Amino acid sequence: MSRSIKAHLLLVLTTLIWGSTFVLIKKALADSSPLVLNAVRMTLAAALLALYYRRHLQVMTKAALQSGIVVGIFLYLGYSFQTAGLALTTPSKSAFLTGSSTVLVPLLLVMFWRAKIHPWRVVGIALAFVGLFLMTVPAGREQLADFANVNRGDLLSVGCAIAFAFQIVLLGRASQRFPFEQIAVLQVGTAAVLMVITTPLEHARFHVSPVVIATVLITGILGTAVAFTVQAWAQQFTPATHTALIFNMEPVFAWLTSFIVLKERLGLRAGMGAMLILCGVFVSELLGQVDRPEDESAGRSGDPVLG
Repeated sequence: MSRSIKAHLLLVLTTLIWGSTFVLIKKALADSSPLVLNAVRMTLAAALLALYYRRHLQVMTKAALQSGIVVGIFLYLGYSFQTAGLALTTPSKSAFLTGSSTVLVPLLLVMFWRAKIHPWRVVGIALAFVGLFLMTVPAGREQLADFANVNRGDLLSVGCAIAFAFQIVLLGRASQRFPFEQIAVLQVGTAAVLMVITTPLEHARFHVSPVVIATVLITGILGTAVAFTVQAWAQQFTPATHTALIFNMEPVFAWLTSFIVLKERLGLRAGMGAMLILCGVFVSELLGQVDRPEDESAGRSGDPVLG
């Protein structure tokens, strides 16, 4: 199995972890404020990664340090904008606007890095975006009218999408120039420090309960330490557009978890949306390959394959 295939499969597994922990996080927020919960899980993840990769940190260059910090800043901004926006808008609008990072990633690559996107990859992104719309945007004229009203929470959610799009692109470039272990530690560590500093901005509360403990351990270890390390490694061998598209499957996995755990049913409209997201991923993966094979050995020494 090539490293490119492994990278894609591991990114799908990472998305599965994020989607499946949605129900757990939702329950934990009854006992903890969002920023505090994120700060605790990020701090735990940063400490574990720093301990595990301590030898890699001892030989870190100034350029790697700067790149990792920049990626971490965008990671922090993504989570912060998402949390703040969700408090001021509906969950459906937040999910849709946040998921629009799938479209923003190729736009950023074209605008700032002059990348060429394969036409079939554009088709896959479009299918996934329509699927995201069907899964998150409510049906009905009145509901759609309410959805169309723009408020401050919506703007924050757009900021979240932009931040995550930059995080995906910059992480891919950084992980191909520097050891992924260093970038993984730096981005999570930077985000953790910024979250701890800004927790006083909200009405902080943290009640230690079995649900909160389980959430911190599962999301801190699997959803943060493991997931972002996997992302840093995988983006050496897969284009940023593929990463963003795979991450668009998170609401699909979140629904599957809700269906299994909470017995929530998926309507016809949302079901069609889930199918379109999956179709978009398959179209991009099977038909949207770059014109030349990816040189897996290029890695950190060559320019990233943007697709």
